[in-house]
Amino acid sequence: MSTEIVGFPTGRSFGETDGVTNQKVIIEVALNGPRASDPASLAAEALDCLAEGASIVHQHDRGTDPDNMAADGAEMYAAVLAQRPDAILYPTSAHGGDIVHRWRHHVELHRQGLIRMALADPGSVNLGRVGARQGEEPSSFVYVNSFADFAYKLDRCRELRLTPNIAIFEPGWLQTVLAHERAGRLPEGAFVKLYFSGGRTGRGGYTFGLSATRRALDAYLEMLDGSSVNWAVAVLGGDCVETGMARWAIEAGGHVRVGLEDWAGDAPAPTNAALVRAAASLCAELGVDVASPDEAATMLRLCPR
Repeated sequence: MSTEIVGFPTGRSFGETDGVTNQKVIIEVALNGPRASDPASLAAEALDCLAEGASIVHQHDRGTDPDNMAADGAEMYAAVLAQRPDAILYPTSAHGGDIVHRWRHHVELHRQGLIRMALADPGSVNLGRVGARQGEEPSSFVYVNSFADFAYKLDRCRELRLTPNIAIFEPGWLQTVLAHERAGRLPEGAFVKLYFSGGRTGRGGYTFGLSATRRALDAYLEMLDGSSVNWAVAVLGGDCVETGMARWAIEAGGHVRVGLEDWAGDAPAPTNAALVRAAASLCAELGVDVASPDEAATMLRLCPR
């Protein structure tokens, strides 16, 4: 089970913020989501983001087959690590088949010594458009992770000494994580990202989970009271900084995820580096340092490379 690190507040109580924290803030950047891009381009974007203050980089590959994803991921990661051996990198899930199939590229990337972190999402959700607007067809994509799938991923993380990176699309997903923490089955350093829907404040059209409001964050903070998991916020279908979510999270002792996978707004779209820069600038405004990759690795108990 995770343990609290001195100077790294965890488990803030409901509504508790003092506007000042001594922690260093981890910035994760999600580069592309469904926006297909080649490994060389993604590596260049990752290096730009690391230069602006990101510690963790997440990407989607050009395909969804685990063998192709392992090949694309390995090409991108090797290019990044050649210049930034401190970078923390992790991929998304493959599609189709059982959990052994969907997670197989993690095993190969670990075998090559390219990852120290792994995606380990704990639940299922409908993703895409709901079909509520005139002429809009509902999406048929359901992102599926059973309780057994989540247990499998946690077991593999322990076996391979990978730190789990865990998305929280719905409150029940966090309940699942906390149940494993209480049972002593959550690997050390687990990093949960509280995903808020841009909803009424964003332009992305997503309808999962809680909207990007302060009261919604407080609801999650109440759930996290007494927990020692590391947590960050993200706004999917909006802007994590502009909505105020990044500020509220930093003031409450949390971390921040940004990136074009999540962002929605008026054209022209910013670059990933600009989104990281905005998060780093907010940290400076609040008098909080941005964590380097090595500092983030210590906070998250990553295995040394």
